[in-house]
Amino acid sequence: MKFPRNLSATDLIKALGIFGYAVTRQTGSHIRLTTELNGRHSITIPNHAPLRIGTASAIIGDVALHLGKSKAELLEALFH
Repeated sequence: MKFPRNLSATDLIKALGIFGYAVTRQTGSHIRLTTELNGRHSITIPNHAPLRIGTASAIIGDVALHLGKSKAELLEALFH
């Protein structure tokens, strides 16, 4: 699946909700999400629209690594 080019922080936060990620705090323009799935894991997402491709890719890669999936599998699950 091709990486979405116009992905906003809000869209990514909603999509990650299917893996149990929920907003735990916000400091300025950075939003912290945490999940308890497969052990505790936290990520920080800048509240930008759209997210830069490298930033979004790094976040997706970090989540994929935690969940034991490839980036492609995770993108398919999030944005099918």
